Amino acid sequence: MTEPEVLDGLTRILRDLLQDESITLTAATERPDVPGWDSFAYVNFIVAVESEFGVRFQLSDVEAFQNVGEIARQILALKR
Repeated sequence: MTEPEVLDGLTRILRDLLQDESITLTAATERPDVPGWDSFAYVNFIVAVESEFGVRFQLSDVEAFQNVGEIARQILALKR
């Protein structure tokens, strides 16, 4: 699995959660960049990501993620 593949999966998950097909995530995307991606949606996103990719994030990681690229890289690290 590559970072672009993970980003595609993250984009699909967030599109489904926010019901917005126009969302396109990049490694630099931050939550404030996406309308409607509030803290409640972020928690739901993280739960969906963990389920989809078969990973479990540490709470400290979830609180520290600054952008989507950090989430993607953590997924890849956990899948090794």
